[in-house]
Amino acid sequence: MKPTLVILAAGMASRYGSMKQVESFGPGGETIMDYSIYDAIRAGFGKIVFIIREQHQETFRNLFAPRLQGKVAVEFVYQELPLHTNGYAIPVSRTKPWGTAHAVLCAEGVVREPFAVINADDFYGRHAFEVAATFLSEACYPERFAIIGYPLLGTLSEHGTVNRGVCTVDAEGQLVAVTERINIAVREGVIQVEDGLEPAVLSPDTCVSMNFWCFDPSFFPLSQGLFTEFLQARGQEEKSEFFIPLVADSFIQQRGTIEVLPTQARWFGVTYKEDAPSVQSSLNALIAEGVYPEKLWEN
Repeated sequence: MKPTLVILAAGMASRYGSMKQVESFGPGGETIMDYSIYDAIRAGFGKIVFIIREQHQETFRNLFAPRLQGKVAVEFVYQELPLHTNGYAIPVSRTKPWGTAHAVLCAEGVVREPFAVINADDFYGRHAFEVAATFLSEACYPERFAIIGYPLLGTLSEHGTVNRGVCTVDAEGQLVAVTERINIAVREGVIQVEDGLEPAVLSPDTCVSMNFWCFDPSFFPLSQGLFTEFLQARGQEEKSEFFIPLVADSFIQQRGTIEVLPTQARWFGVTYKEDAPSVQSSLNALIAEGVYPEKLWEN
């Protein structure tokens, strides 16, 4: 059974200022998602699941359905506030989605095989998808998940601070914890973090999560139980979010292990508008090297 790729594309992109998920970056009008999908297909993934807001369904369907027809199975799933809340009284002022773990939970009805989860606006690199596909096909079980780990230095932006999930990894290469660190940037020649936590300076090769996870379908019942608890504890907070690392931490504590799969694949993304030219330049360089065709979907 081929693994599935779940793409988180329902975010609101508050720092970017527009729907960067569907912005064109490639020479043929390709989005960053197009390159992830292309890499996933050639790595052996058999289905793509887009998690989107229902109000954007026409945009996504018109863009991706024609491009991917005959190449891979495609599903569109909506992340909406009432889903999986079991009648919980949602605050009237709440507009922000419940977070990444809730988004994945919304795909429960269409994912029955081991699956990877990625962000729509991050470029992960061919090697990362190959590593993920191998793990999902050969080593993913209800008691064993994985995360792709990237060196911190290659995930920073020249145009502002970033937030990163710093991975604590044990001697066996297993994830111990993911700690969200905020306001990370290179200052005075070193990588500094201004969030009141220690250490305040991080090594360039610090392993970080870029939200590229590998899960067994047992993720869904685990998440549903934790989401119910989350709503009871924090559901009345206007901006509280149910993140994937919360589920991962509970999984590690209670029942299984999460393997850290290192990759030297180059990551890049668009946190700020000013990042866009760099992304376009990076894609053009990969095309010149022959990693991608100039127009992804012509063949």
